[in-house]
Amino acid sequence: MCGIVGCVTSERNAPYLLVDGLRRLEYRGYDSAGLAVIKDGEIVTLREVGKLNNLESALKASGLGGTIGLGHTRWATHGRPTQVNAHPHRDGSGKIVVVHNGIIENFRELRAELRDQGHVFASETDSEVIAHLIESCYRGDLAQAVLEATRRLEGAYAIGVMHADHPEMLVGARKDGPLVIGLGENENFLASDVTAALEHTSRFVYLDDGQVAELTRDGLRILDASGHEQPYVQTNIAWSLAQAERGGYPHFMLKEIHEQPTVISDTLLGRLDETRGEIVLDDLGIDDEAARAISRIHIIACGTSWHAGHVAKFYIEQLARIPVEVDYASEYRYRDPILDPDGLVVAISQSGETADTIAAMRMARQAGVRVVGVCNVIGSTISREADGSIMTHAGPEIGVASTKAFISQLVALLLLALRLGRARGHLSVDELRRHCLELRQLPQVVENVLKTEGRVLEVARRFAGAQDFLFIGRGMNYPIALEGALKLKEISYIHAEGYPSGEMKHGPIALIDERMPVVAICTRSPVYEKVITSVEEARVRDAKMIVIGNEGDEKITEIADETIFVPHVAEILSPIVNVVPLQLLAYFVARERGCDVDQPRNLAKSVTVE
Repeated sequence: MCGIVGCVTSERNAPYLLVDGLRRLEYRGYDSAGLAVIKDGEIVTLREVGKLNNLESALKASGLGGTIGLGHTRWATHGRPTQVNAHPHRDGSGKIVVVHNGIIENFRELRAELRDQGHVFASETDSEVIAHLIESCYRGDLAQAVLEATRRLEGAYAIGVMHADHPEMLVGARKDGPLVIGLGENENFLASDVTAALEHTSRFVYLDDGQVAELTRDGLRILDASGHEQPYVQTNIAWSLAQAERGGYPHFMLKEIHEQPTVISDTLLGRLDETRGEIVLDDLGIDDEAARAISRIHIIACGTSWHAGHVAKFYIEQLARIPVEVDYASEYRYRDPILDPDGLVVAISQSGETADTIAAMRMARQAGVRVVGVCNVIGSTISREADGSIMTHAGPEIGVASTKAFISQLVALLLLALRLGRARGHLSVDELRRHCLELRQLPQVVENVLKTEGRVLEVARRFAGAQDFLFIGRGMNYPIALEGALKLKEISYIHAEGYPSGEMKHGPIALIDERMPVVAICTRSPVYEKVITSVEEARVRDAKMIVIGNEGDEKITEIADETIFVPHVAEILSPIVNVVPLQLLAYFVARERGCDVDQPRNLAKSVTVE
């Protein structure tokens, strides 16, 4: 969840490069920040609690310069957010510093062992153990010492290491935590995410589990777990720096909501072949014969991606007639699932580095089940380890509350359902062509939905003081009700629940009174009248009704306190359209309440530990 940046350069501006890189990782969430630089043969550290502005002020006051350094933003796990617990952490000699993301599960045993050897610890963290362990293994070769030390670590880690006696070298290592190398001109970078170094290079090398990287400003060596040098592959990232900037919007979240028409176009690009009536997914790794043999699909995901998985269940079962189960990845491998060798596991993760999803995916692959990854980051762990993949092409998503990544997942999963449906003979060529035509029109439809922004703001201002919200929907829009509730609670800190509207009588209706806003997704579908009935039931109990309906539907204006109209589309596309006003509602309510929209408390963008 934390951020790592390291750089070794020919200029003496390394500390400022570190702070700039850390700022691009702020979306991950943190409560303290620090950096270390080698100056005149010694390591100088600066560590501050709170936002990066505090660290930047300390840096300016210090006048610190240097050509090599490590930076870190920490989200407290072991030990409170204090200066002492902030990274980087030193060893006993003061010559080694370490930054670390992840959790070391056996740190207590290692700390006790090292204390018996005379090591003295300054912090409460598990991370400090790594610095002392590397010190105990160091015999002049830093990369070898890191390799030996990591063999003793149990848990997840991505680490950056620096030694005062090696003033032109950084060492990195990873296991179950993201770490990339950025290759620049007369400078190289170490980071937990490509966005940290995107201003300086588009060429990246992704480390695999167990590997150790040794960086100088003009060289890179990769060692495997046995210490043998390995060849590496460069990945060119096509994201521009402008994509990772706010571009005049007050928050990344609002910018990313408005990017969704372009994201839909990018996710569809090159994948719709109306001439032949085909969906082109080159990296899926499933031919028609294999598609026809699939007996069951398990979708595994967390958070917003889990909601995308529930929409995909409707897509796949309707279009391809394959039974689908959707699991929280964090629960999947602990419930001893029944894995069919003819089954398929679909792992969904924006970052491709979600720890629980990776662990569940690996369990499935070990059982001999084919895995397809749906993710946004080329070179991420899921994209590399899955048997096949569908990249969503959403570009960098900075806001912690996912918006455009969710939309791109829905589009990618619909493409998967169409591809499987055609391969299994449940969709004719003409039917597939009709779906393709509707998909091509979707970016403009979403562009039109964004024009409701002013209306959504009016609704948000009326209800920003509410303490509780209920979101209801039915059919393939009930997961969108769940997603609407999640967005609101994530960034406005209002308690919100999402339910299938048919379940309202089985408990939630007891909560309804005149203080409870109820958001109902009531667009045209085979269950339209059912949702209308639920709206009526809530209304007669004095609920304040906010209804999402189709343009021209006068019926809902008679039963709603507030209406937000969206264009009518085929039901299968309605989740993609209907989620947009709910994203805007969450955004504007949070903004009206003065909340930190892009960095909500206690949350991080990428959850890379279980």
